[in-house]
Formats: sequence, structure tokens, C-alpha cells
Amino acid sequence: MPSILFITILTFVLHIPFGYLRSRSEKYSLKWFIYIHIPIPFIVLVRIITNTDYKFIPIFVIAAVAGQFFGGKLELKAG
Repeated sequence: MPSILFITILTFVLHIPFGYLRSRSEKYSLKWFIYIHIPIPFIVLVRIITNTDYKFIPIFVIAAVAGQFFGGKLELKAG
């Protein structure tokens, strides 16, 4: 169970800077797409290394979306 919390927090934190960068790029552009998807292989690797079951993937997806959203909001406040 601690690995699930660790991966969830890692997913959220890792997506924050990419959410910030995504919010600065043109919507639906190649950069926009890359900023959304670049952290995913790292999270998958951590999930595999920690031998975390597939049933927890929806939690990680929610954390990724929340990190992207929060990172995008940082841009709105900074700009």
C-alpha cells in the first residue's frame, strides 16, 4: 500500500511542471501533446518496478490529470 501512495504523489508532482509547460503551448499542438504524455513512461516504469497491480492505474490517471490541471493553473496565476 505505501507504494500506491508513493506512485500517486510522484505522478501528481511529476505532472505539475508539464502542466505548466502545456498551458503555455498552443492547444492540440505537438508540444501540447508531448507535455501531456512525456511523464507517463516514467510512472509506468515505477509501477512495474514496485510490482503494483493494474487495478490502481485509474488512481494514477486521476493524479496525472490533477497534476496537469494544477500546473496549468500555476501559469494562470503567474501570468
